[in-house]
Amino acid sequence: MTAVRPRIAFLGVGLMGAPMVRNLLGAGYSMVLWNRTRAKAEVFSGQADIAEEPTAAVRDADVVITMLENGDAVESVLVDQKTLDAMPSGSLLIDMSSVPPTLARGHGQLAANAGIGYLDAPVSGGTRGAESGSLSIMVGGDAADLARALDVLSVMGRPLRIGPVGAGQLAKLANQAIVGITIGAVSEALLLAAKGGADPVAVREALMGGFASSRILEQHGQRMIDRDFAPGAPARIQLKDLRMILDEARAEHLTLPLAQQVYNEYRSLVVNGHAEVDHSGLLLELEHINGARLTGADPAIRE
Repeated sequence: MTAVRPRIAFLGVGLMGAPMVRNLLGAGYSMVLWNRTRAKAEVFSGQADIAEEPTAAVRDADVVITMLENGDAVESVLVDQKTLDAMPSGSLLIDMSSVPPTLARGHGQLAANAGIGYLDAPVSGGTRGAESGSLSIMVGGDAADLARALDVLSVMGRPLRIGPVGAGQLAKLANQAIVGITIGAVSEALLLAAKGGADPVAVREALMGGFASSRILEQHGQRMIDRDFAPGAPARIQLKDLRMILDEARAEHLTLPLAQQVYNEYRSLVVNGHAEVDHSGLLLELEHINGARLTGADPAIRE
């Protein structure tokens, strides 16, 4: 006997949400979509139902997924707009947004009080990972709730339970600390090498074969060389995540000097008008500070 697939309400059909929805529809799930800007959800008209309000989207859903820009947006949709109140008892709420761990714990408690399952399940992998269904999904919550969500989450990537509610968001903060700091390191390394006369393309290729190899060097190093800063993950989002990292560190009485320095650099990048460039565009701030530019490849060096 074939199991009945859950009906999914997906709230937040933006840069990340749209490809995630596309993969879920491709896997055969019945969906109702809501987005603050309706036109973004309308792209899927004919494949999914489009709701005018988030409360209408969730009313008959078995699983509700939120993929919103920040904690304020999630709080507004779930609590201020009473979307959580409109969810059926026994349904499951999966917040895939990046929000403060304390907010995730609070929403988890509200869900539990209403007889609703809750997982915080932020992701890493950017738009490429969302498109290919290969996101790293960091899950906080009960193992039983993850078991209920496993088939749905596996369409979008690789879910792994980190611990109780809030732990997924802690893992995402750890991820974003490494990402932001490493982007800064790659920016400095390539600019240093190029300014001294080395070919940055050859430098990147050489480093990719050694201990400094990373996906940041591979993907964002190439973006820096190509000066392709179309947003996969906008700088303003990286800045928001670094602010949450530092807030969590203060709450735990920790000092994180590298995260603080990179936060300062992203803040300057955004203040200088680059809020919407990809987070690899931190190179632009480094160039601004030094009055220097990462020049392109010199083919003669490798001939």
